[in-house]
Amino acid sequence: MEDKQRQFDRSYLEMAQVWAKNSYCKRRQVGALLVKDRMIISDGYNGTPVGFENVCEDEVTGRTKPYVLHAEANAITKVAKSGNSSEGATMYVTTAPCLECSKLIIQAGIKRLVYKNSYSVTDGLDLLERAGVEILNLTD
Repeated sequence: MEDKQRQFDRSYLEMAQVWAKNSYCKRRQVGALLVKDRMIISDGYNGTPVGFENVCEDEVTGRTKPYVLHAEANAITKVAKSGNSSEGATMYVTTAPCLECSKLIIQAGIKRLVYKNSYSVTDGLDLLERAGVEILNLTD
């Protein structure tokens, strides 16, 4: 059963990587999927809010604009808007979450996180671990 779960984890993480390609961000494209009972209940990628221009970086400084939403936040708000529950779900994300997204993950009742790429700051993962969220880093 564990091998089968690892197979699903790899497949969903690959799907999150494909979904990340929808992002207009140049510096980093991140994708996220929320899965519950082996069904995708939400998805997200990093980008600007609905109705904003699809430009994530400031043209002068090259820095990410402060109002760009992270993939995790987009997936969580999307599932909330749909009326579905993320309680007990697994989040698959291409890059480890930041502290702010980790707070949302905890509050959304997500119990498991599978990610591929590490991030230079680990405070998000540290918080998830403290909250008892199961964390799995799957690298190729």
